[in-house]
Amino acid sequence: MGAIPTPSVAYFALSPILVILGAACLGVLVEAFTPRPQRWAAQVTVTLLAIVAAGVLLGAYATSGAKPATTIGGALAIDSPTLFLWGTLLALGLGGVLLIADRSVEPGGAFVTDGLVPAGTPQDRITAGRSGMQTEVLPLTLFALGGMMTFCAANDLLTMFVALEVLSLPLYLLCGLARRRRLLSQEAAVKYFLLGAFASAFFLYGLALLYGYAGSVKLSAIAEAARASERSDTLLFGGLALLMIGLLFKASVGPFHTWTPDVYQGAPTPVTAFMSAATKVAAFGAILRVLTVAFGDTRWEWRGVLWAVAIVSMVLGAVIGLTQTDVKRMIAYSSVAHAGFILIGAISITEKGLSGSLFYLLTYGFTTLAAFGIVSLVRNSDGEATHLSQWAGLAKRSPLTAGIMTFLLLALAGIPLTSGFTGKFAVFSAGLADGMAPLVIIALVASAVAAFFYLRVIVLMYFSEPAADGPTVTVPGAFTTAAITLGVLVTLLLGVAPTLALSWAGGGSFVS
Repeated sequence: MGAIPTPSVAYFALSPILVILGAACLGVLVEAFTPRPQRWAAQVTVTLLAIVAAGVLLGAYATSGAKPATTIGGALAIDSPTLFLWGTLLALGLGGVLLIADRSVEPGGAFVTDGLVPAGTPQDRITAGRSGMQTEVLPLTLFALGGMMTFCAANDLLTMFVALEVLSLPLYLLCGLARRRRLLSQEAAVKYFLLGAFASAFFLYGLALLYGYAGSVKLSAIAEAARASERSDTLLFGGLALLMIGLLFKASVGPFHTWTPDVYQGAPTPVTAFMSAATKVAAFGAILRVLTVAFGDTRWEWRGVLWAVAIVSMVLGAVIGLTQTDVKRMIAYSSVAHAGFILIGAISITEKGLSGSLFYLLTYGFTTLAAFGIVSLVRNSDGEATHLSQWAGLAKRSPLTAGIMTFLLLALAGIPLTSGFTGKFAVFSAGLADGMAPLVIIALVASAVAAFFYLRVIVLMYFSEPAADGPTVTVPGAFTTAAITLGVLVTLLLGVAPTLALSWAGGGSFVS
């Protein structure tokens, strides 16, 4: 037998992922060997330095003039969309880590001191008053971030599945570690885990069917088999359907969104912020790569089905969002509607659709990150005050907080001079250019309907009287202030001067 060839590894190209995953492993060692009083400072330092170092290395590689290529035996593709998605994930990861590490908004931090203490017991009430927190959340966040970066760069389905589990398992844990309302938090974690396991099973079964059809799990080999094979396409499209269920679940696309409102509401708000922004970027990055590289030549067969999925997602998100009385659940259904908008660009399979989708992911991520940062500041004696009635008259209690939240809600609604308008314009124009005018019209109507529940919150904050025993607005610490400021500035800049980001998003196509 001949020797097995050793795959080449482009270490410079992979350095951002290697730094993130290496720092996550280092964080585990820090947790094991650092005395408890020093753990928080050590973990925050390691985590922030890792994200900054990965960003510097990514910038160095992006400006080095290296050509798009695949590495590790074709398992990962390093191309222009990959670099854009990595940059977006690292920036969102930085904001997410700042929210997660903050210990001023919730005294001691948003996370439980000891995750092994049963919820609701006297010991749980005692530990809730302590100032410490489970600092394992920071290396878990890095593992999730590393998994997301690998997920959107995966060039074969097996690597994509492994990355899916690497990004999902830490999130399941993080969702169940809230300091307050622990039963609700643990319920969210269990729901996310069980439904995520089913979605992973669908993904894996679809992978098996596609392997049976093409004899390979590489996206390029699947595309070649679809072009050249004369066999029945049952395995091909059956595998695609199952694969897409797993991917659409992770992207919160309706009707595969059932986990989203419960998990967004129950998880600690910093985790919700990180998850809602970064996970959607990674999931749609993978969807774009799969549809473009592996199934671009067969798009006329599956396009109609994804039209229907996009319509269902937009309608469900907009209509059910109208009925919500909890701010976090409202933003969750907003996420479902936005997923339908992004799907318009994803199914167009054009350069304009790709660049519009990538830009939309960037804009949506920063806006929703900052919005959840604001949500974490409105509090009462029980913790966060997320019921809409508790936001009545908020502008009279804190004009700055209400003003920032108003700006972010207008961005989510797609009002001009915000990034939301520019993102929707990019995606909708790509859909029109590709002959999807009916779908774009439905999206515009859904946007108008969704705008109502954003405006309802604004009217509630400015034109209602605050209750005498209403919630207060906590003055944020440096970390939360930095995260919200980052989100607001990016939302504003991408609304008034989007040219640079749009040109970067449209700088190239996927390689295979």
